Amino acid sequence: MASNAAPFERLALLASDTPRAQEAFAALLAQGDWVPLEQADAVVVLGGDGFMLHTLHAMIDAGRVIPAYGMNLGTVGFLMNRYDKRAAIASRVAKARRWSIAPLWVEAITQDGESHELCAINEISLLRETRQTAKIEVTVGDRVRIKELVCDGVLVATPAGSTAYNLSANGPILPLDSKLLALTPISPFRPRRWRGAILPDRMKIILKVLDPAKRPVAAVADQKELRDIAEVRLAIAQEIALTLLFDPGQSLEERIVAEQFVTE
Repeated sequence: MASNAAPFERLALLASDTPRAQEAFAALLAQGDWVPLEQADAVVVLGGDGFMLHTLHAMIDAGRVIPAYGMNLGTVGFLMNRYDKRAAIASRVAKARRWSIAPLWVEAITQDGESHELCAINEISLLRETRQTAKIEVTVGDRVRIKELVCDGVLVATPAGSTAYNLSANGPILPLDSKLLALTPISPFRPRRWRGAILPDRMKIILKVLDPAKRPVAAVADQKELRDIAEVRLAIAQEIALTLLFDPGQSLEERIVAEQFVTE
């Protein structure tokens, strides 16, 4: 959901370790009185989508999440704004529109019985670890929907992540305010004609690995990987509110709409 709010008084500045981002960091340091992240009302993030995800995850792990305004110095920059060293950054942040997104909460259980809690802002992917195809039982709600999905993997994407790996796997693009999740198979072999599902985000999903010793599967939540997975349980994390800031007319919602009309 987009909204406006009072301007931010204290801004933090973070940059990825790429040369372009570090050069921009040095240029922007002189523009304002930056404060450490733990004291800031909002954070300016210099880099690409990967570094933005890294920053959001770090704030979730620290238990303090503040709005993030990204400036693209990476490749795609889907979660970022255009970088312009001539623009006054404080003014751009003050005029930015807020978009709130909810990540996925994931419980991943490994073959040795250990339980790990993960958070996925874009998607959670189950991927085969060896040449053997994965076999996965898919439960949505209280019913087993597919007894045996034979595939290279399967993923569940949020609307914010639906244009990332999900789109590359021929999954659907989801409007940001749709309250939907995309359940998308990766190179499915059986059932051959199943192309995935669009699900209400209130529904819980369980992905159970069949014959995990012979057909090991890894789970990847955004940038974090766990290997030798037995089962994954996931649901939308309504209690975690992530806020992204976008220049007027450049919202994440508009980018999701525009992506559906790309013909080149």
